[in-house]
Amino acid sequence: MDITTLIIMLLKIIVIFVAMLLGVAYTTWLERKVLGHMQIRYGPMRTGWHGLLQPIADGIKLVFKEDIVVDSANKFIYILSPFIVAVCAFASFAVVPFGYELTLFGQSVPLRIADVNIGILYVFALSSLSVYGVTLAGWSSNNKYALMGGLRGSAQMVSYELSAGLSIIGVLMLTGSLSMVEIVNAQSDGWFIIILTSGEEQLL
Repeated sequence: MDITTLIIMLLKIIVIFVAMLLGVAYTTWLERKVLGHMQIRYGPMRTGWHGLLQPIADGIKLVFKEDIVVDSANKFIYILSPFIVAVCAFASFAVVPFGYELTLFGQSVPLRIADVNIGILYVFALSSLSVYGVTLAGWSSNNKYALMGGLRGSAQMVSYELSAGLSIIGVLMLTGSLSMVEIVNAQSDGWFIIILTSGEEQLL
């Protein structure tokens, strides 16, 4: 891998990472504004124009808040467990295609980090690993109520994965591939694809 390709890959990772963080932050801001207007109040207004800088201020406050760890907790796992959940969530976007290609400085840049031929399995594997973060967070606090809460949360996540896995089977049967790029390309010419008994595809 040459240095140009490596730089482009790092830039794509940074752009997607920042876009995800800002998307979550400003979705929360939008929710607070909508709920505020529903309740006949303004919502966030003090930080920036109509409170547009409120998510940035909340993020800065979160970084500098005091980190309180229970004395009897397993400190290493207690701190590691949220990182497991966050890394799994961010890493799953590595195989998501956000577009086709761009031409920058004479070089074609695909709008995705990686095209893995088992992209769907990759996403499901990372979502399954995030269950460990929830369970370890409850266990490492050395509190039976937190442990029960962690087990309950992980049980809900596992039961969700079962239904999500079954719902994706139809898509995989229609596209015939586990690659996220191939799944998107199969839908590029129409919203619905019907596979006829003759094996031909008819676009509606």
